[in-house]
This record gives sequence, structure tokens and C-alpha cells, in this order.
Amino acid sequence: MSLILLFFYFFISDSLLGQEVQNLYGNIELIQDSRIDSLVTRHVLYNQNNQFLIGYRIQIFFDAGNNSLQNAYKAAEIFFTKYPDENAYVTFKEPYYRVRVGDFRTRLEAEGFRQMIILDYPNAFLIRDNINPAEIR
Repeated sequence: MSLILLFFYFFISDSLLGQEVQNLYGNIELIQDSRIDSLVTRHVLYNQNNQFLIGYRIQIFFDAGNNSLQNAYKAAEIFFTKYPDENAYVTFKEPYYRVRVGDFRTRLEAEGFRQMIILDYPNAFLIRDNINPAEIR
């Protein structure tokens, strides 16, 4: 569904609605259903409110009990000093505080990074999670 919306968004703009377009094959009159504009607007609003993707992170730490929050933040800090280019996230899901690292779109990317950190974090494992998408440059 979103692929169809993207097609209409990129290839059929509002400025072309009902106007004749000159191309190599002659004049083309583009007629579009008015509901398409409504769908595109809804799609844009949805994506503005849900700025995450389903991807992968690597869990390097989890702990429950006394001082587990402090231990989680300490583990995240140590990770960040070793790997400053990757993000570390401290989360809580009862009864564990967890530290997950990275924002990987594919399992292959995540596994590649896990192999890089395996000596420092031998118990690290991949987890499917909501990730923050990288900015498009």
C-alpha cells in the first residue's frame, strides 16, 4: 500500500492534475482521483508521528535487582567510550534493565557489528527492535 502511495507521490504531483504534459510521445492529459491527495496527506502524517523502523539492535547487557539501573548506565557508558559512532539505549522491561546498541536496518548489518564487538561482549545477541532511522544525506 505504501509503495503505491509513494509512486503517486513522486510521479504524479498536484501541479500535473488535469493539465496537459508534453513528452516524447505527444500530449498526455493526467486525470487523478481526488482521494489520492487525501491518502498521500494521511501517509505523510502517519510517518511524521511514527519516526521509527523495525530493524535490529544488539543486546550487550541485562540485569535485575539492586543497582541494576546504575549497572546498565555504566555498561552503556563503557560501550560508548569504546564505540563512539554507535548509539547505546538503556531500557526497562520488567524485571530487567537492558542495554541495546546500534540502529541496524538488516540482520546482516547487525551481525557484522556483533562480530566486531564479540571479544568485548561475548554474550551479545541480536534482537529485533524499533530503531531510529539514519538521516538521509
